[in-house]
Amino acid sequence: MRQPNGQSAPGKAASVPPLVVTDVSKIYTVRGRGRGKFIAADHVSFTIPPASAIGLVGASGSGKSTLAKMITGSERPTSGSIKFGDVAVERLSAGGLRRYHSRVQMVFQDPYAALNPLHTVAYHITRPLQNFLGMSASRASERVHELLETVGLTPAAQYAGKLPHQLSGGQRQRVVIARALACDPELMVADEPVSMLDVSLRAGVLRLLADLRAKRGLSLLYITHDLLGARVITDEILVLHKGRVVEKGPTKHVLQHPKHEYTTQLLDAIATPFATDGAATTH
Repeated sequence: MRQPNGQSAPGKAASVPPLVVTDVSKIYTVRGRGRGKFIAADHVSFTIPPASAIGLVGASGSGKSTLAKMITGSERPTSGSIKFGDVAVERLSAGGLRRYHSRVQMVFQDPYAALNPLHTVAYHITRPLQNFLGMSASRASERVHELLETVGLTPAAQYAGKLPHQLSGGQRQRVVIARALACDPELMVADEPVSMLDVSLRAGVLRLLADLRAKRGLSLLYITHDLLGARVITDEILVLHKGRVVEKGPTKHVLQHPKHEYTTQLLDAIATPFATDGAATTH
């Protein structure tokens, strides 16, 4: 439930519906000389409970981003269903998708491409405030400053009038997150949100996402190839390989006691081993 000023109402977590993905597949037709079918997602099922953080983990080409596109409604599944509460996402009309996007927002991998270089920070955040919430220009201006402070860009007045090229990569991604928060979503889909940032900046953005989730009671789908990041921010993970879920469970358990060979391969690729009670875990 939303307050008139766009702030989250107390107890919001209790009203956030689950996202239920049931037996979803996505098959693309490959055109050209080698015509055929490409299975990007293969009978995938999982649930994101209210106010929880679920990680989709896998290498490039595993189907993570395809699932994100179907969950946000930019792609339709070939088969299966995606429901957010009583909303069947794959059946939404253009108008229904617009309303859905006020509840489910995406943070993209590339903060450079996600922001129009010709428009200011304030412009990017103001648009969803006016388009989805119908805020007046004066109230939207106030809210822009509140959101910038929420994502750690302070003093807000110093950033509101800047163009994207005047910001660092980490600052750009914080602007993208502020824009995603503008219409007070119930679910945030973060697709590799730190993969293009310097290592020194990644921890700060991950802490921000974890803090926002805890304070706002929103649900989070965190998509990554980085198991270290998934460990920090998620409650459960699903390991994807060639479009299929090959392993899932509580994050720490899966990472400390992997059962599938592919999960073990992902862990072995990490230089820093996971530890249990101070001792390194062997795979």
